[in-house]
Amino acid sequence: ESTPEAQGMDSAALAKLIDFGAAQGMDSLLVTRHGSLVAEAFYAPYREGLKHAVNSTTKGVVATLTGMAIQDGLIASRDAPVLDFFGEEGRKIANVDAAKKAMTLAHLLDMTSGLDWIEPLSDAVPETMLQLGRARDWQGFVLDRPMAQAPGAGFNYNSGNTHLLSAILAHKTGVSTLAYAQKRLFGPLGITDVRWKKDPQGLEIGGWGLYLHPRDMARIGYLYLRRGQWNGRQLLPAAWVEQVFHPTVDMGFGANAPAFKYANGWWSIPSKRAFFTAGFNRQLIVVLPDIDVVVAVTGRRHYPLPLFIDHITAAVRSREPLPADAGAQDLLAARIRDAGVEKPGPQPLGATPELAATVSRKAWLLERNALGLQRLVLDLTPANPRYEVRFDPGRPDLPREPVAGPLGLDGKYRTAPQGPNAVVAVKGHWLDAQTFQFISRSVADGEVNVLTLKFEGGGTAVNVGVENNWGFRGQVRGRSAE
Repeated sequence: ESTPEAQGMDSAALAKLIDFGAAQGMDSLLVTRHGSLVAEAFYAPYREGLKHAVNSTTKGVVATLTGMAIQDGLIASRDAPVLDFFGEEGRKIANVDAAKKAMTLAHLLDMTSGLDWIEPLSDAVPETMLQLGRARDWQGFVLDRPMAQAPGAGFNYNSGNTHLLSAILAHKTGVSTLAYAQKRLFGPLGITDVRWKKDPQGLEIGGWGLYLHPRDMARIGYLYLRRGQWNGRQLLPAAWVEQVFHPTVDMGFGANAPAFKYANGWWSIPSKRAFFTAGFNRQLIVVLPDIDVVVAVTGRRHYPLPLFIDHITAAVRSREPLPADAGAQDLLAARIRDAGVEKPGPQPLGATPELAATVSRKAWLLERNALGLQRLVLDLTPANPRYEVRFDPGRPDLPREPVAGPLGLDGKYRTAPQGPNAVVAVKGHWLDAQTFQFISRSVADGEVNVLTLKFEGGGTAVNVGVENNWGFRGQVRGRSAE
């Protein structure tokens, strides 16, 4: 740890960066320079000590492991044909043609596989990724996709590509992807506390599903900043990192945006010399080699990446130490403390509506819906406000047991642990005499769900508007179980 000025950075500019994070829905922000931690903020109710879902930053980790497996001689090269890895299993693959036979690991790593796949980097529905999530055999689902274009013809984002890489890693290393990561990446870097979700066959998901602490995200960034070296060991080939730092695949974001490029599971903005892993809702490991900076971010929503990079570089003033600035350092410390204090949200109505007593403690049975919500009980009495949610038992991706806990009615969240890896924060307020808004955050997942309950028929029926920060919008009807 160090003061920013000792590392040539401006504390006042970093204070503005902390404010930017607060305005943009960050959960955590960690900034390092010259190997020292200069700023670290946790935005309440997220807190230090919780692993955070890194979403598609998982892809950068799986790609890193692929480079290590090549270095270890377990995989021949990036040019190895993909289908060769699955022929030994006797697996029958659909839609095999010359194009699919030509698909190599490099195409998986660079998102140029050519497989027919809809997972746009926009607000559009990621149709194929959702289908993958419902499949019983994820490897087979990806391998069986028809080809939409020749391998290498162009960039098309595809979480199935890196899931195949995870399968190849497990096959060629003879251990799980996680076990190989613990031996070759996590262990050497001192990363000891991770979680990694698995597919129905027990394979670590290659496209998402990894949970890391922010400081451990930064360690992975430093492995790249130091060109694959860690404590004098070449853990990852330097040439692998150079491919990341000199990408050739254009991501095709259009003429109005700076060019984004992709290589080995990493994004880049070459004009800004910025290289990063990117997970949905801005889970980022940012490496800025020209200024010796690594930044790790977790969060809950998107914001312009070029603007964020500019905020970081604006805080860098010199390669050498700057004069100490106690006032600016105090300002930065105050901003970091402030981030950890929750700010009240919408304030409650002046008086609790009469309807609160009528609807409290009732069990509301909801029609079948995409989120799997089945039953909701709210206790909205001021003395002990609580909630209980039950989910569709037929959905293996949802909790089998009821999720329950305290409910903040004063504009602030109340938190409760929901198992070893989850903290749920919940608050709510009346919008008017008939409408109650229920806001739930899965803190370590960066997921926010908002239920707007409009009670009808004197409290015998309810119409629920549902939205979340993963892009879902919907309506579901409910009725009292009484």
